[in-house]
Amino acid sequence: MSEVRTLTPDEVAIAVDWAANEGWNPGLADADAFLAQDPDGFLGAFEDGALVACIGAVTYEAAFGFVGLYICRPDRRGRGHGLKVWNAGLDRLGARTIGLDGVVAQQDNYRASGFELAHRNIRFGGPPRNLPGAQGVAPLERLDIPAVFAFDRGAFGCDRPRFLERWLMPQEGAAFLARGADETVTGYGVVRRCRSGHKIGPLFAQDEDTARALYATLSTAAFRAARDEPLFLDVPEPNAAARALAQEAGLTAVFETARMYRGAAPALPLEHIFGITSFELG
Repeated sequence: MSEVRTLTPDEVAIAVDWAANEGWNPGLADADAFLAQDPDGFLGAFEDGALVACIGAVTYEAAFGFVGLYICRPDRRGRGHGLKVWNAGLDRLGARTIGLDGVVAQQDNYRASGFELAHRNIRFGGPPRNLPGAQGVAPLERLDIPAVFAFDRGAFGCDRPRFLERWLMPQEGAAFLARGADETVTGYGVVRRCRSGHKIGPLFAQDEDTARALYATLSTAAFRAARDEPLFLDVPEPNAAARALAQEAGLTAVFETARMYRGAAPALPLEHIFGITSFELG
């Protein structure tokens, strides 16, 4: 029988390695930001002291949580370890609305736990291609962070300052900000190095032109860092402008997930979400 307990930071790093082995392509420093959001939000099943299954059950305020990093070690599948951490994760999040980005093939299993499909997300990937039109975009500075927090809440639906403090300053990557004529924030984006290439996320913008300018700057940063490596962007499928932007940039669909919720789904402004932050944390 396995036992379930909270993962240590080193064990969370193992879980992220497992995600890489599954082909999910996490960022090199994702674990630090994940732990900053909810240090006790990662659980594991252990058999004879060895980690055999894991899950992220991360809290955002009192009313929302997100499930991710749900993986059972391949050689221990079919023995109930995954179900054990799944139930422990849902118990930890309690009565909150819970979101997840799951592989499409598992939708029926998630429905059995009360989750309903909200929309698909599509991962686009390919070689970075420079786009023109990056006017009005500047590197994000620490003084900008409070304004970004407020803009992010409008797109994400919850405050997540502990997470963003780490995410906005990637060790191998960059963050950029767009402002309007009155100096108010109109969008921002982050590009970070991943196990394969770079990934843009989030890419939040008030309109298509702002998203395009941000993407142009972010993709240029990725191209300069690793011109022969791929660039990825995770797009909510209902945002047609985001899909068109990815295709204009020469990216093609390589993977998709099902965004599902248990409880009342948040009314997210998908028209402003041109790139999802992370399939693991929403």
